[in-house]
Amino acid sequence: MARLLIVEDEARLRAYLRRVLEADGHAVDAAESGPQAVQRLRGGGFDLIVLDLMLPGFDGFEVMRQAFDRRADQRVLVLSAVMDVATRVRCLRLGAVDFLGKPFATAELVERVRTRLRTPGAGAPQRWLRVGEVTLDLERQAISLAGREVPLSHREFMLLGHLMRRAGEVCSRRELLAGVWGHTDELGSNVVDATVRRIRGKVPRPVIETVRNVGYAFSAG
Repeated sequence: MARLLIVEDEARLRAYLRRVLEADGHAVDAAESGPQAVQRLRGGGFDLIVLDLMLPGFDGFEVMRQAFDRRADQRVLVLSAVMDVATRVRCLRLGAVDFLGKPFATAELVERVRTRLRTPGAGAPQRWLRVGEVTLDLERQAISLAGREVPLSHREFMLLGHLMRRAGEVCSRRELLAGVWGHTDELGSNVVDATVRRIRGKVPRPVIETVRNVGYAFSAG
């Protein structure tokens, strides 16, 4: 029996997907928003995530990033009405194993889920995340730079991984709070600043750039 997570904000569709996939013999959990999906993922152990992209709280792209932060070989099947080529390519580049558009045929969804559950992984799970000269060890939760390995706390590791996956983009404190701590309370944004300071204190040269009045960005240079 496979364990699935359905992430879909439309209640009737969510209930329908759950019934169909449970009838096919799977154990199914469900979430209706980005933050709720991340909360479910903290329990771990999902063989496949069936994921909508347009979600309250934060979108499916962010759910994927956080899912892959926690488990590099997590399987994600995107189920979305947003079907333009750029969106499909973006999902596949992030690591999704499949993309099915809405509306969909139930038989096709069931068969795609079966197929993705049967498909062997592409070798061992990804261990390293590399951007420029910076390497993040996803197993040891450590950063390697200029031949020096520095261990990180779990929050430092999560924050740096989030920034590295968004290299070249600015991440607001609110986004980082949601992605690393699972909430968006701006009053707690000082924990982001404190965690960045700790990373900077451990790493021999700057890898996180402060973007004034906005947030932070990863610097590979």
